[in-house]
Order: sequence, then C-alpha cells, then structure tokens
Amino acid sequence: MKKGSLIFTGSVVQGFGMAVFLFPHSIPSGGAAGLAVLLNYWIHLPMSLGLWLMNIMFLLFTVQYLGKISALGTIMVITVTSVSVNVLDVLFESPFSNIWVDLLAGSILLGAGISILLSQRVSNGGIGYVALAIYKYKRINPGKTLFWMNGFIFLLAAYVIDWKIIILAVICQWVSTRIVTWIYNPPFHRETPVYSLAWRKK
Repeated sequence: MKKGSLIFTGSVVQGFGMAVFLFPHSIPSGGAAGLAVLLNYWIHLPMSLGLWLMNIMFLLFTVQYLGKISALGTIMVITVTSVSVNVLDVLFESPFSNIWVDLLAGSILLGAGISILLSQRVSNGGIGYVALAIYKYKRINPGKTLFWMNGFIFLLAAYVIDWKIIILAVICQWVSTRIVTWIYNPPFHRETPVYSLAWRKK
C-alpha cells in the first residue's frame, strides 16, 4: 500500500513539473518527452497521449528482455504521469512569466518525482528500458546509450521547432539529475555515476 502510494505520488509530482512548467515551453524532460513534443508540433497530438504512447512503445520493445514484473511498475508510472499531465495542464498554469524560472521549477519537481520513484525501485519512463536492455545483452554502458538516444531526439526537436530547445533540455536534465543525486543517491550511482541516467526517460 505504501509502495503504491509513493509510486503514485512520484508520478504526479513529475507530471506536475512537466505539465505546468516544462511542456508549455516545449521543453522535453527526456527522450520520450522529446518525441511527444515533436508529435504535438507535427500533428497536434496531446502531450499526455504522446508521452504515454512513446513510453509504452519503448517498453513493448524491451519487456521480453527485462521481464513483465519489472515492466508493470513502469506502466503504472507512465499511465499516472500521462493522466496527470492531461489533467494538471487544464487545472494549473505557471505563476511565473519567465521561461528560465519555469525551467528551474519544472526541473526541480521532475527531479523530486524521479527520486521518489527510484526509492521504490521503478523506472520513470520506457526509454531507459531500451538502454538497460542493450546493456544486458551488449554490455554497453546504459548511461552512454541513453545520452546518445536523448541527444539525437533533442537535436531533432531543436532542428524542427527551435534551436534553444536543446539548451533548455540539457539544463533540465542537469538540474533534475542534481536533484535526484541530492535527494536520493541509489547504491548503483556510486559504482557507475552515469548509470542513474538510464532511469531517465521523459
């Protein structure tokens, strides 16, 4: 019961950061969110639906490698986060009128939400599962894999929409990662510092 409540809370917190502070400026919080931003730009697909579809797609490709039990928790996170984005986007708007303040606020909330999820040993998105699957069978560092995957998506979003997006996305990643490190420093973070990035997906 407690675990489920914490997973729900972490999902809502990161969803709030995305919906209210990041997505209104088309700032992707990760690779899957970057693809959701592109789908919203190209075909006006709602951000919440695009985020859910992208994350589920990544999970479907990797569930055979990482196990169904492991994927179930992430599916819950993806679904609650996506619903939160859809609902909170309507109910709230940023009290700030500055993109940089919104970026900071959204990144802090994102990092806080991810920290709660990591404390319950669940991933906050499906794209990290791709990196973990590659690591399991190819022994390629998941942090490096995720860096290049996210980097490509950020570059594509910046090229299509606005080049400043890549700067905002990198800052978002840096701030939220620092928050995760500050709030919750998992055991594997000490062994391989870049590994924690593999849990970042949105």
